[in-house]
Amino acid sequence: MYGLTRSLLFQLSAERAHRLGVAGLHQLGRAHGLCESMRAKALRGATPGMAVEVAGLRFAHPVAMAAGLDKDAEAVDGLFACGFSAVEIGTLTPRPQPGNPQPRLFRLPEHQAVINRMGFNNHGAQDAATRLRARTWRPGPLGVNIGKNKDTPLEKAVDDYVACVDALAPLGDYVVVNASSPNTPGLRKLQEPEQLGQLLRAVQERLASVAPGKPLFLKIAPDLTPEAVDEVVDVARACHLAGLIATNTTIARPFEHPLAKEAGGLSGAPVRESSNAVIRRAYLRSGGALPIIGVGGVFTAQDVYEKLRAGASVVQVYTGFIYEGPGMVGRILPGLAALLARDGVSQVKDAIGAEHRSTGASASPPVA
Repeated sequence: MYGLTRSLLFQLSAERAHRLGVAGLHQLGRAHGLCESMRAKALRGATPGMAVEVAGLRFAHPVAMAAGLDKDAEAVDGLFACGFSAVEIGTLTPRPQPGNPQPRLFRLPEHQAVINRMGFNNHGAQDAATRLRARTWRPGPLGVNIGKNKDTPLEKAVDDYVACVDALAPLGDYVVVNASSPNTPGLRKLQEPEQLGQLLRAVQERLASVAPGKPLFLKIAPDLTPEAVDEVVDVARACHLAGLIATNTTIARPFEHPLAKEAGGLSGAPVRESSNAVIRRAYLRSGGALPIIGVGGVFTAQDVYEKLRAGASVVQVYTGFIYEGPGMVGRILPGLAALLARDGVSQVKDAIGAEHRSTGASASPPVA
């Protein structure tokens, strides 16, 4: 069924199709009874052993929706209806901003990929907060992904993140600092250890004030060197973060394509291995002590399983959803159950980081 819908949507520009998709999910979210029945159907393939707990939050299974699809909290309930264990909105900024000029979103079907340079287009934190307050159905954790406005100088970036915490942290179940988008000039400099530590400490301090105990995650890039991953992990642990989200889109272009020269972040199948490499490195650096939400190139149950075994506790999707459609979760869960059963694993939590135990890989000394 989705094959026909996708073929029609793919006749439109990528951004117009995206807007139509979000609008459709928004309308679905208004039909609460339909949402509940759709979610129940999607979760039929989930076994009790698939439940995962991260930072005190319960995920019914490890397949969640990444930030980027629903920037303004318009489609949260519709996405939960599709079966996702959690939904992350954003990236949101304190003030509304239009993002970068169009065209800024490009599909590459031959590579199961997307290039975007959207530029944190959103209606602002307060607008999203109004929508979140109106929600009554809460079947799983809701994440709030925050960033800085494009015209905010880097030296004042902390002010923007703190303002987003004030507006949104009490309304979500966890907060994500996005310091890794390639589409806001200079943003990735915030991943450098000194600036990152200052940012995370400031956000943690405000979070403790307005939403005590709310977990804070950091989303990082797949383009970090292994040594830079180690530094980020060390800073995250020193700042007592709940975990990492690995990874954002990549600026690399590991293929030839007429659109490959378009500026922006590449997502989808081509980022799968670089994402997995960052997950492995971060897991080893922390000795498995820092939870990781893996994202990048997830289309199948096998893709989910690889990220779990590499060290992720939860696995997010975005580009895969564009290509696979709303039945994606319902197809992945039985496949994941079969992979777990094949390897004699009864609980997802026992698969997390399993490849390191089977290879005897040694973790770097964890940082206190």
